[in-house]
Amino acid sequence: MTLADAVPASPARPSPLLLLLWPFWNQGERRLRTGWRILAFLGLLWLLSTAARAAGLGTSSDPVDTAGWRFLLQVVAVLLCTRLLDRQGLAALGLRPSRAWLADFGFGLLLGALLMSGVFGLQWAAGFVVVDDLLRAPDGTSFAGAFLRILGALVAVGFYEEIVARGYLLRNLSQGFACRWLRPPAAIVMAGLLSSALFGLGHAGNPNATPVSIFNVALAGALLALPYVLTGRLALSIGLHITWNLFQGAVFGLPVSGLALATAAIAATQVGPAEVTGGPFGPEGGLSGLAAMAAGAGLVALWTREREGRIAMHTPLAEPRAA
Repeated sequence: MTLADAVPASPARPSPLLLLLWPFWNQGERRLRTGWRILAFLGLLWLLSTAARAAGLGTSSDPVDTAGWRFLLQVVAVLLCTRLLDRQGLAALGLRPSRAWLADFGFGLLLGALLMSGVFGLQWAAGFVVVDDLLRAPDGTSFAGAFLRILGALVAVGFYEEIVARGYLLRNLSQGFACRWLRPPAAIVMAGLLSSALFGLGHAGNPNATPVSIFNVALAGALLALPYVLTGRLALSIGLHITWNLFQGAVFGLPVSGLALATAAIAATQVGPAEVTGGPFGPEGGLSGLAAMAAGAGLVALWTREREGRIAMHTPLAEPRAA
């Protein structure tokens, strides 16, 4: 062995081009860095929305009318960016079908219905809500037709809000935060908190929004993130989101994040203190909604422990090549 063999070779120096691209390009992952991927996703959403409006689509001020177009545009944007920019697949979004996925989805549907039924039942027992009418629908429409229309819209909303806020943003933020100084579980927690805060701020423009309601919606975002960060599956979050909104608005006639629906199986008016009922924003703006969120978090944890055998962070969310 010669002296040259005994001396370790110095590591190859990165090329000037890689040094120039370093703020934008992650050479190890061979993709754009997290912040640029998220900006590209938001830019694609803006372009698609602008094109839809230019074509005369989705221009109605009624969120029920625009839910279908929002669903289409946001799902297309998420799928394209996940595949082409993130270089991951459906499993990363938590959408890979399986028996466990279907079981989670069914439990989420049941959980949302139970939680909101509990909110309404307790408010009614306390005299905080008054039932005004049954099977209320807009003039000239049947209740069944109006209810099915709202059901379709709320299914779309529950699906696209979850794949955007949790499946796309939370996952990308988790991978962006994960580094040698921040291990995957801590990165996922930070991403969950940030994405939930953004979820709350995203509802700041809703009618009757207040600082309290924005904070509470952020907590609702944390509840919806919990099943995803524990299992890597988005099913429970989607199911819970759908029936929480459906029973809140179309079944019990309460405001849904500040939006009043014209159709309700039980048309009720809140007359109790706004601190409890949430006032014109709905239960998410008051203590009754917070109590339901706390109960929901406990039931999600129990369900996960029963199904998974433990409660722990699904660390592949923070790994760029896990899927």
